[in-house]
Amino acid sequence: MFVDLSWSHMLLVLVVALVVVGPRDLPKVMHTMGKWAAKARAMADQFRKSFDEMARQSELDELRKELDELRNARPFAETEKAMSEALQPPQMVGVDEHPPEPAGPEHAAEAAHSVEPTRPVEPPPEPVEPTQPVGEGHMPSPP
Repeated sequence: MFVDLSWSHMLLVLVVALVVVGPRDLPKVMHTMGKWAAKARAMADQFRKSFDEMARQSELDELRKELDELRNARPFAETEKAMSEALQPPQMVGVDEHPPEPAGPEHAAEAAHSVEPTRPVEPPPEPVEPTQPVGEGHMPSPP
């Protein structure tokens, strides 16, 4: 608090206060000045706390905004779609998931003749297991 005042300066201020105020009223004046200093410190502390609270609130608002953006953006939507497609059972080749509806009964016969036969998707061939290796000192048996 008294960073800029040396002991000699503080002694000079006390002597002047003693002469101006008088020895009888000096304790009352010092007590009153102490109360004012305490009020000033309390106000400064309250200001600092409110400023810190505003800064925290601003940071929380930014975090909420970022969280809402992430929820709306769905950054893993493409990955989720690819995974769900990979986990679905194989479908029939040539079959539409949503075939178009005919316009009326006169087009029903035409639509029945235009549908191509479907064929199932063939699974990949199974790997061929290697034959048992010939051991050392053993000769393969003749056919």
